[in-house]
Amino acid sequence: MHDARIDQLAKQLVRYSTSLKKGEKVLIDLYDVPDSIGIALIREARAVGAIPVIRLHASRLTREMMMGATDDQYALIAKHLLHEMKDMDAYIAVRGSNNIAENSDVPAARMKLAMNKTRAVIDHRVKKTKWCVLRWPTASMAQQAGMSTEAFEDFYFRVCLLDYKALMPAMNALKKLMDQTDAVHIKGPGTDLRFSIKDIPAIPCGGSANIPDGEVFTAPVKDSVEGVISYNAPTIYQGIPFDGIRLTFEKGKIVKAEAGDKTKQLNHILDSDPGARYIGEFALGFHPHIRHAMRDILFDEKIAGSFHFTPGQAYEEADNGNRSQVHWDMVCIQRKDTGGGEIYFDGKLIRKDGVFLPKVLQKLNG
Repeated sequence: MHDARIDQLAKQLVRYSTSLKKGEKVLIDLYDVPDSIGIALIREARAVGAIPVIRLHASRLTREMMMGATDDQYALIAKHLLHEMKDMDAYIAVRGSNNIAENSDVPAARMKLAMNKTRAVIDHRVKKTKWCVLRWPTASMAQQAGMSTEAFEDFYFRVCLLDYKALMPAMNALKKLMDQTDAVHIKGPGTDLRFSIKDIPAIPCGGSANIPDGEVFTAPVKDSVEGVISYNAPTIYQGIPFDGIRLTFEKGKIVKAEAGDKTKQLNHILDSDPGARYIGEFALGFHPHIRHAMRDILFDEKIAGSFHFTPGQAYEEADNGNRSQVHWDMVCIQRKDTGGGEIYFDGKLIRKDGVFLPKVLQKLNG
């Protein structure tokens, strides 16, 4: 039996997230997902008069390609992918995976080569198209979340089909407050962090680029970060799981990075290039239905009462000048049930134990 929620999701992605118009070309990029979501997206794109183009991927084939990656191979791949992307007005990616650690044994040098060669494709997609990226619910994701497959699917559609538009007034109020802020001070268990966000724009994210969504992001002034942060949400990067990451900053730079028995791997990633040891994004997350980490960053960075503080590349919309092949969203949850914490803007307490205090922001508390 067909699940009507799939059609609802396709409609949201086409009509709200990417706002497809008649005659626009959209690349529908599908990674290990059932035909049903692809069919729904094709039909919905056609319903608004857009021109759908499909590209299919399989994670094990992608891994095999990267295992033997060469300059010539990925230069050729990137050339054709970039040509295709330049012909598109919009991009919708739906990404499933039966194994989140599929790429964990790809040699770091091969991974770096593939990422460097295809960077221009991603940059064009982000800067020049209307785009939206989301995960697809799988049994492995349900397992990560500690839920049954059916319960996770219910959670997934509840999260993805949130009325994002209704949150926009409060999100715009948070943006205005962040745009007016200079000094940020974050305190919590193992965390005492200070930095400036002066003159760097804050960007509200209400379902137009990532699904699920629910954050407002900016970036710290590159050399302003001082102190220490302890992240309490598990994370995964390049197929490697990490827990309990702790970073120490001096003049904006990560001078010490610890992750228990994964400290060596952590520092190897942070040594990818000079920009990987500086922060490219600071964001506050507030999706009311996402409460716990599941080692999937599109969900985890939106956790209610969380913030993320991201080593690596800054976004062009909120640019502090940092450049890196790395962009690693690391998450700290500050709700009372996870240890609590405070965020101050210019000395004023804005959020305590994950709860926004100013009246204009309280709709973001869920």
